[in-house]
Amino acid sequence: MAILINVVRISGFRGISNLEITLPKVAVLIGQNNAGKTSIIKALQLALGDYGRHLTDEDFYINSNDSVCSEIIVDISIVPVDENSQRTDMFSDEWIEVFGDWVQADIEENDFVAIRTICEKDSVKGGFKVSRYPLSRWPRFENWTDESAKINNKISKLVDAIPFIAIDAQRDICQDLREKNSYMGKVLSDISFESDDKEALEDLIAELNERAVEKSTVLSELGKHLDLLNQSFEGQGQTDITPFPKKIRDLSKRFSIHFGEDEANSFSMEYHGMGTRSWASMLTVKAFIDVLEKKHVEEEECFFPIIAAEEPEAHLHPNAQRTLYKQLTDIKGQTIISSHSPYLAALANQQDLRVIAKSNGQGIRVFSLNQALQPEELRKIHREVIHSKGELLFSTAIVLSEGETEAQALPLLFERYFSKAPFNLGINFIGVGGSGSKYKPYLTFARDFNIPVFIFSDGEEKPIKELQKVFDSLFGGIDITTATNVTILEDTDFEGYLLDSGFQGEIETAIKAYDGDDRITKYISNKQGNQTKAVISDKPRCETCNQPIYECGIYDYSDDDGYKKAILEILDSDKTKYAKVVADHLSTLEPEALPPKIIALFEQIKAGAEL
Repeated sequence: MAILINVVRISGFRGISNLEITLPKVAVLIGQNNAGKTSIIKALQLALGDYGRHLTDEDFYINSNDSVCSEIIVDISIVPVDENSQRTDMFSDEWIEVFGDWVQADIEENDFVAIRTICEKDSVKGGFKVSRYPLSRWPRFENWTDESAKINNKISKLVDAIPFIAIDAQRDICQDLREKNSYMGKVLSDISFESDDKEALEDLIAELNERAVEKSTVLSELGKHLDLLNQSFEGQGQTDITPFPKKIRDLSKRFSIHFGEDEANSFSMEYHGMGTRSWASMLTVKAFIDVLEKKHVEEEECFFPIIAAEEPEAHLHPNAQRTLYKQLTDIKGQTIISSHSPYLAALANQQDLRVIAKSNGQGIRVFSLNQALQPEELRKIHREVIHSKGELLFSTAIVLSEGETEAQALPLLFERYFSKAPFNLGINFIGVGGSGSKYKPYLTFARDFNIPVFIFSDGEEKPIKELQKVFDSLFGGIDITTATNVTILEDTDFEGYLLDSGFQGEIETAIKAYDGDDRITKYISNKQGNQTKAVISDKPRCETCNQPIYECGIYDYSDDDGYKKAILEILDSDKTKYAKVVADHLSTLEPEALPPKIIALFEQIKAGAEL
């Protein structure tokens, strides 16, 4: 049996006023820059590691009235889990031996350990003091900082069985080799050999040094001249040139790593790019954890490391990111990853994603998918949203529409209206590829991750009914015809709306510029009087087989709307091709001259996303 840090609470630390976050075995923290991901990791390091030695005044939260919090509080809850990381009711005997009387039971008789870390200024010695106490109960989140149920015996040292391993965003194997306190330095400092082996190795090194000097004229001459030093010491002393480290204890001082296609074509890490050097640095952490684990196993002690890796994707291409993610999550213990990579987000279990965001008036908050979602719902969210459009996790707002034309045209018109590209403001435009149920995965995603969402919908009766049904299932009681985040066209689709709104001339110009001046007249000439494809008619079903009745019509462009009908059919024949062409021509208009419904949508986005 193992353990898990299942909940962390933070108060008064950096930009975090009051926060609770649940943690699975592998937690992936996603969010925009400066959202608070690093602050959560550093708060954990404060509770479980050595960050207390690095505290500064800037780590204390500043309230809205510019007053600085007097203390930082971090509470962690530790629970027993099985091999699938599912909570069990009791710690194993080995972990009970580690925690001792810190182990408590909740009202359902389930074991837990709660540890509070308090940081405050030391008015006597100066600097800051960090104190840790076990708690006798885990209170509700409301007013949790007022909880005074501390067990009197103050925790005097960190729990060796739960080491906190931090992997910073800025990492470099070459730098690690030069620093004794790096994970590489710690691994190298642990090099040891049996006495006989040590002597044998040093004999080999001595022989190697001797032969290297003998075979080199330069080194031999250098040795002869340096031997003249003994004239300054009354003829005593001897110079010993050692191209290779003389003692085993000095191996780490001249340690180097080479990497390449094979032994003959390997190069020192200094000649590799930052991607390789960063990756190698993280793998040394894995080696360090293995060394620690072996020591605990030898001593028959419990071992459960907490690994926190910031931006492991840095400098790596997508497939390398995926490989590294697998390596990190295979490490024994609990892994917390902060990332800006949609590729890593797509690899994670969706319910392990934690979106960190700053909410106006509410500080830093954490959002995750509803744990009650059904497997099929999760599958659709992963396949249709996270896997193919993972960048939506970093959106300021999402704008959904039914078709390809809107998805291509609206971003261009948005830029014309606001004089800024949508991505500059964090706005993503998505065509859902249909109506009704096609919206549901995106709306569920946006609801659970607290991302403002706007809809630009066709106005036909069927799509509106389907969209209302989706809204009822997700939000309940919201009439989409009056909702401030829904724009509905009037009984038509996007292309029809543009024609009905007086933009036929612009669309004609766009088609002719792309296909020639005679494109529309030729289309009418070729189609007029021909039979259309068979479609379901309004007639009752067949009495014999109960199948719908299909009928063909005749292409007819002779009435007043015939020319407009031909234009719509041309646009529908290849929406992908014509969408950008039409949008390019519309985007030459003055912003205030854009179609009214499009202006209404943009004003909704401006208000709802606080642009």
